[in-house]
Amino acid sequence: MIVVTGAAGFIGSCLVSKLNENNFNDLILVDDFTKAIKKKNYYHKKYKKLVEREVFFQWLDNNHKQVEFIFHIGARTDTTEFDLKLLYLLNTEYTKIVWRKCYEYGIPLIYCSSAATYGDGSKNFDDNTPPNELTPLNAYGISKNDFDKWAILQKNKPYFNIGLKFFNVYGPNEYHKLRMASVIYNSYKQILKDKQLNLFKSHRPDFKDGEQLRDFIYVKDVINIMYYFMNNRNSEFNGIYNIGTGQANSFNNLASAIFKAMKMPKNIKYIDIPEDIREKYQYFTEAKIEKLRRIGYNEKIYSLEEGVSDYVNTYLKNNSYL
Repeated sequence: MIVVTGAAGFIGSCLVSKLNENNFNDLILVDDFTKAIKKKNYYHKKYKKLVEREVFFQWLDNNHKQVEFIFHIGARTDTTEFDLKLLYLLNTEYTKIVWRKCYEYGIPLIYCSSAATYGDGSKNFDDNTPPNELTPLNAYGISKNDFDKWAILQKNKPYFNIGLKFFNVYGPNEYHKLRMASVIYNSYKQILKDKQLNLFKSHRPDFKDGEQLRDFIYVKDVINIMYYFMNNRNSEFNGIYNIGTGQANSFNNLASAIFKAMKMPKNIKYIDIPEDIREKYQYFTEAKIEKLRRIGYNEKIYSLEEGVSDYVNTYLKNNSYL
């Protein structure tokens, strides 16, 4: 059996689709399944059992001999959440228990960190940078980085353990995230409604309006990378990896790709960044992915235009799911 936590969420449900596509159907899906808005992410998937997040550890204690692999994707991912106690409970402490159980029962583990751990990017978004040298800008990033710092210090580690720092992931199955969904999703909705897209002005002289840069990665690449790790369980690979394209794109380029995919004329309005987030706004993110390439992941990664086109025309226009 393969366990996927966060299986009702965005990336977790897409991963379940990837596993089903490759005939892995003996799956245990773990999440908070009380949220009806997420049901369409998993109801059509093939799986053995749904397990509520609160009872997962009890279930694992009773069934660990049958578990072949754990993908721990579940987390509180709201970057505007200020309740550090809640984030520590769901992101840091919960993941520590998953880690300890995987060590105790000899189960390989992939868990999710975040590019939010890099803070202002002064360490150049390098996944070789020790977590204790990073200063995240928000409570979510702190909760993720504190687990990374803890994991590095552990003597008892799962024999195969991989941490993944996701950059700006977009794609199908994020409908339930609403305002926390990707820029692509929310831009598509705004363009449909207003025939116009609002982008932030620059408040720095070294960036023009809309030329702020992000590393946008399509969720299909994310799940391909996770699937690669599952099938290449070399303990020499253990560690933390950036999951991005390695190529930053401006919001202006992103807007052009969305308007093109929607076959609509480009119409952009630049608005001020709200003052309450202006000082913490990131002007540049770009994953260094040489470490991922060195361990043998050589698959082509979707360009921004390719990914946006597939997302818009295959999924958003049809309100369909992966």
